[in-house]
Amino acid sequence: MKIKAIITGSTGMVGEGVLHVCLNSPKVESVLVVNRRSCGIDHPKLKEIIHKDFMDLIAVEESLQGYNTCYFCSGVSSVGKKEDEYRKITCDLTMNFAETFLKINHDCFFAYVSGSGTDSTEKGKLAWARIKGKTENDILKLGFRDSYAYRPGYIEPYKGQNKAYKVYKFFSPIYPLLEKLFPKYVGTMEELGNSMINVTLKSYSKKVLEVADIRETSKNK
Repeated sequence: MKIKAIITGSTGMVGEGVLHVCLNSPKVESVLVVNRRSCGIDHPKLKEIIHKDFMDLIAVEESLQGYNTCYFCSGVSSVGKKEDEYRKITCDLTMNFAETFLKINHDCFFAYVSGSGTDSTEKGKLAWARIKGKTENDILKLGFRDSYAYRPGYIEPYKGQNKAYKVYKFFSPIYPLLEKLFPKYVGTMEELGNSMINVTLKSYSKKVLEVADIRETSKNK
């Protein structure tokens, strides 16, 4: 099977990194990015849709047809947001996109990027962790051919990324040291993207992938 992927969030760091990995992978045939603004990347494999409202996808449903995979990398910080607001733009928005994608493409794969510290019990003290935990749980119950939740920690940017946070310029030179000191919490964007691609094609025993799982599944087998 050749992957025909939809990627969201490619105007952010994680989505842009996953996009670069997919565009450089022979296992990925084509990519459609769905963004509120252009990602600014031109590539023969790539198509782009600019769409402002992810809660109303009727206008773009036809364009989403024919893809067998979705890497949902959209996300926002919870800082400064009330719980209801964060739930709407994290859980509700993600689920609306996932349900629409499944309705249109049926036998398909879905990977949702949440983050390290996400709370699967949905009962912890941190609102963001509970909300992301609910989003993970709801995605995994939705009925995709296969679906996974990804929980990366610190991610070393992909070479040539434009959307990496400025702080990474300070950490990148010492990444090898960080990897040795905190192997359960740090990884690379290349590992994340390759893990998604490999799990799409070969599946994995765990539905929620922590950093160690991401590293293991990123290896070419």
